[in-house]
Amino acid sequence: MASKYRGYYHDEASSAAGGGGGGGGGDGYRREKQVRKKRLTAQKRKEIKEAFDLFDTDGSGTIDPKELNVAMRALGFEMTPEQIHQMIAEVDKDGSGTIDFDEFVHMMTDKMGERDAREELNKAFKIIDKDNNGKISDVDIQRLAIETGEPFTLDEVREMIEAADENGDGEVDHEEFLKMMKRIGFGAGFF
Repeated sequence: MASKYRGYYHDEASSAAGGGGGGGGGDGYRREKQVRKKRLTAQKRKEIKEAFDLFDTDGSGTIDPKELNVAMRALGFEMTPEQIHQMIAEVDKDGSGTIDFDEFVHMMTDKMGERDAREELNKAFKIIDKDNNGKISDVDIQRLAIETGEPFTLDEVREMIEAADENGDGEVDHEEFLKMMKRIGFGAGFF
């Protein structure tokens, strides 16, 4: 049932948040993420380099787990030791247990993209939740569907709500919305 509306949820959330739509599940998000990586400005790269140099406290040209934890906290990310080790493992191509500058740039670009995806989803939720009650109702979805030229029957709208409504209250709260977006592949990288 939820897969029937996979494209709708992705397209509407993406267009409501100012994204490019895409309709292909997570494909639009992945494409946006790749473009975002290519657009890393010289200023951002310089800031990342300054952070790298600042946290490479022993001047080795690499950042070890302790140094990475300090760097991530300074950049606004609270991470557990397990998350730090997982981050290193994901980018550490030579298996050294440390991160060199290029690996650090790659990792930080991904983190910035995750933050952007969360912001997009939060904006989309606020746009859909027109009455600002913290929940998306069938009325909210019907209004958005009509505004975007994709009218649905009340039964179809209720099926959409049902697909995301985990607590059975007939509405989709912010957490349920984020979980639905994760299930359909939008912004999956930040969950």
